[in-house]
Amino acid sequence: MTAVAGAQTPRTADRAPHPPGRRRSVKPWNQRIAPYLFILPNMLIFGVFVIYPAINNFNISLYDSRNGRDFTYAGGENYQELFGSDEFWAAARHTVVFAVCFVALTTVVSIGLALLLNQKIKGRAFFRTVFFLPVVLSPVVVGLIWGWIFERNNGLLNTLLGGAGLGRPGWLVDDTLAMGVVIFVGLWMHVGFYILIILAGLQGIDPNYYEAARMDGASAWQQLRHITLPLLRPTTMVVVILSMIAGFQAFDYIWTLTGGGPVGGTTLMIQYIYENAFQSPIQYGLASAAAVVLFCSVFALTLLNYLYNQRKESA
Repeated sequence: MTAVAGAQTPRTADRAPHPPGRRRSVKPWNQRIAPYLFILPNMLIFGVFVIYPAINNFNISLYDSRNGRDFTYAGGENYQELFGSDEFWAAARHTVVFAVCFVALTTVVSIGLALLLNQKIKGRAFFRTVFFLPVVLSPVVVGLIWGWIFERNNGLLNTLLGGAGLGRPGWLVDDTLAMGVVIFVGLWMHVGFYILIILAGLQGIDPNYYEAARMDGASAWQQLRHITLPLLRPTTMVVVILSMIAGFQAFDYIWTLTGGGPVGGTTLMIQYIYENAFQSPIQYGLASAAAVVLFCSVFALTLLNYLYNQRKESA
């Protein structure tokens, strides 16, 4: 009897009703697969236009395709040629300099301007529009406009400086000045977008935090340091990641502004890939290998940035 009673105990426990809050609901199969059906079109588009080209690009990087024809398997020879190329390392160095300066300036300037435009100042809507307007312009048009402004002999800026007796600097013919110009133009064109992101983050902060801080006698600087910036950290992380990707992908407006000059002084990785893929001598394999290296670099930096911020938030 004891054994029978012991054998019945688990079945009794299995049949015991679940607490109302823990009862497991079993959805019909059509409701379970419905969410996957909704995202299926997007996943298909993502796979066709992103995943497949990325895999195919890696495949091409393993072939020698001089002049765009006669593909022959070359293994890792394209990567060996890439890492032994002075042009590649120069483009990589310029890309790192551009991306670091672009990300740092974009983050600081967008936060500063967003804090200013979040105040109740006169003409706030007008200034928000002015800062966002360059975002909708074509990058090619932006490059042409700023190329005319910074032109050495007849450009608008040097005409004004020359009239004031300050000389005519070679903005686009000096290595250091040209890199500064392309960073400035990139900041001018993109900062409006990041200001909007920071503004959204600022308006999501509960005003009661500031009210409590003012009642405790906290100054404006203390409110910024201990309330605004910590609560903006997730939004700032988004700005850093997006601007870093934009910095590593910069090409079109630099191409029309400087053409990568002077003497390759503003040639970034995307331009290096473009020139090897579409200008004679066409080298699809080498360009694809450079694209793979660039993708891995951006992915690794984005992942490290994400993990670092996750660790800071959980600490």
